[in-house]
Amino acid sequence: MIFSALTGGSLVRRSRAEHRRAVPPIDADAAPRTADNGASAVSSRQAPRAAATLPRARTRPPSKGAFYRRRPSALALSLALITAGCGGHPVGPDYRPPASALLSRAGSLPLHDVEHDTQAASSGATASAQPPNNDNPVAQAAPSGAIASAQPPNNDNPVAQAAPSGAIASAQPLPVYWWRLYHDPRLDDLVRQALARNTDLRLAMANLERQQALLQEASSAQNPTLSANAEPYYGHPSGLSVLAPGTVPDNAWRYDGGLSLSYQWDLFGQIQRALEAASADSEAAQAALDLVKINVAANTARAYADLCATGLRLMTTRHSIELQQQSVDLTRRLLQAGRTGELDTVRARAQLQQLNATLPPLEARRQNSLYQLATLTGNLPQDFPRQVADCTTPPRLTQVIPVGDGAALLRRRPDIRQNERRLAAATARIGVAMADLYPKITLGLDGSSAGLLSGIGKKDTYGWSLGPLISWTLPASGAVQARIAQAQAGTRAELARFDGSVLTALREVETALNNYARDLDRYQALEAARAATADVAQKTRLLYSSGKIGYLDVLDAERGLASSDAALAQSAGQLSDDQVMLFLALGGGWEAPTAVDAGGQLRTASASGHPTLR
Repeated sequence: MIFSALTGGSLVRRSRAEHRRAVPPIDADAAPRTADNGASAVSSRQAPRAAATLPRARTRPPSKGAFYRRRPSALALSLALITAGCGGHPVGPDYRPPASALLSRAGSLPLHDVEHDTQAASSGATASAQPPNNDNPVAQAAPSGAIASAQPPNNDNPVAQAAPSGAIASAQPLPVYWWRLYHDPRLDDLVRQALARNTDLRLAMANLERQQALLQEASSAQNPTLSANAEPYYGHPSGLSVLAPGTVPDNAWRYDGGLSLSYQWDLFGQIQRALEAASADSEAAQAALDLVKINVAANTARAYADLCATGLRLMTTRHSIELQQQSVDLTRRLLQAGRTGELDTVRARAQLQQLNATLPPLEARRQNSLYQLATLTGNLPQDFPRQVADCTTPPRLTQVIPVGDGAALLRRRPDIRQNERRLAAATARIGVAMADLYPKITLGLDGSSAGLLSGIGKKDTYGWSLGPLISWTLPASGAVQARIAQAQAGTRAELARFDGSVLTALREVETALNNYARDLDRYQALEAARAATADVAQKTRLLYSSGKIGYLDVLDAERGLASSDAALAQSAGQLSDDQVMLFLALGGGWEAPTAVDAGGQLRTASASGHPTLR
C-alpha cells in the first residue's frame, strides 16, 4: 500500500472511486441546486414548485471546476502518504519467542530417571552388605552416594544416614547458591572471591557495558540532531555570487556560519528495528555474563574438589606406604631370625618404592589445583589459598541433588537465553534491511549568517530554511535484496543455534545425571572390593608371620589393598566432580546478586528483566 502511494497510482484511482461513491449521480427526481453555486438544495416546501418549473429529464454535466475538485491534489497525496506512514507498522517480521514442538516437549520432560534410581538403590544395597571398616581412610571421607540400603545405618558415616532411599535427584527447584549445599565454609569463601575478582567476569562485564553503549547509540537516532559550523576567512566572493557581474568585490575579513537542526522521520521503522536489535544484543551480553558466572563458580568448585580429592589420594597412598613399611620391618625381623630368605625382604622393599613413586604426581596435581584456585580468584599463582592446602575430604552433599524440571532448565540456562536473544536481534535486522527499500525523510531547520565581520548582527546577514529532505536509493541493483536475504539466512542460522542449545542443555543434564549414577554404582562396588581386599591382606599377614605361607601371597594381597585404596579415593573424587558438573549443566549460580565492574569491585547486578521462554 505504501509503495503504491509513493508511485501515485492506485491511491489516485482509489480516491476517485471513493469520490464517486460519496457523490451520487444527478437525476431528474433529485432536488435542484441553486443557481449561484449549485451547492445548496431547496427546502422540502419548495420542492413541488421547483419540480413544476424545471424540466424533469434535463441534467447538467459537472463543471470543470467540480472535476478538479474530485481529483486529489499534491497536498492531499502528501498528507495521505504521511498518514499511511505514521499509522503503518514497521517493515519486517515481528519477533515472537520460538514455540516449536521440540521446545514444548523439552520443557515438559522430567530431568531424572526413576527406573535407574530403582536399579541404583538395589545395587547400593548389595554393595553395602559388607561391614564398615574403620581402618579405611577413604570410607571415612567418602562422599554421599545418596542411595540408602536395607542394612542398618553405619554410625561411622554420617552421610549415609542422611541419604534418602533410592534417589539420586529430586524435582525440587535448584537453589541460587548451589555450592552452599555442601556446607563447606572454605568453598563458599573461594566462590565468593572468584565472583568478585575473576578476570573472565571483568571481560564479560566490559562486553556488556559495550553493548549497553551501543544500545544508547541506537536510541539516540530517535532524537533530533543539532550541529553548528563557523568559518572566518579573508578574501572576497565572486562577483556573480553577489549578483554583480563584471565587478570584483574588495578583500576583507568575512565569516560564514550557522546552526542546523535535523530529525530523521522513522517512517518505515528502520530506527525502531535497529533499536530492537541493539536491545536484544545487550540482553544477549547479559546472558553471556551470567554464563561466565556459572562457569567461574563451577570451575572454582571443581578445582577445590580436585584439590581435596588429591589430598585424599595422598592420604590413602601414605597409609598404604605405612602398611608396606610394616611389611618391610616384618620381613627384616624374620630374616634376622632365620625364618625367611633375603628375597622376601627385597620384594617388600621394591613394593615400598613403587608406592613411594606414586606420591610425586599426586603432590604435583594438588599444587596445580592450588595454582588454579589462585588464578580463579584473581590472585597470582604464588598467592594460592594456603588455608585449603591441607584439605583431604572432597566436598560432599548431605541430600539428593535438586534438579527441577525441563521448563525451569530452559529458563535458567544462560546459553539458551543468550541464543534466544541473538535470534531476536537477527529477526529485527531483517526489518533494518527491508527499510532500505523505501525512502528516508529528514526534517531540517537551518539558520545561517554570512557576510563581513564588521557586519555581524545585521538583519541582512541572516538566513534560514525549513523543509524535508527526501532521499531514496532505488532498489534496482539487487544490493538491498541481497542484504535482506543475508539477514533472513542469519535468522535461520540463529534459530538452528537456539534449537541446538536446547538439545545440548538436555543432553548435558542427562549425561551428567547418568555419569553421576554410574559412578555411584562404581563407588559402591569399589567400597565392597576394598573391604574384601583389606580382610585378605590382614589374614595373609597373620599366616605369613606364623610361617604358613610365603611372602608372595602377602605381596599380592598388599598390592591388591593398595590398588583398592587408590581406586576408592579416585572414585570419591570423581563423584565430587560429577556433582559439580551436574550443577554446571543445570545452569544455576548466575542469579547471585553480585558481579564485578571493570575495576574489580563488587556491584549489584539485578537478575530481573531477562526474557523468558513461554
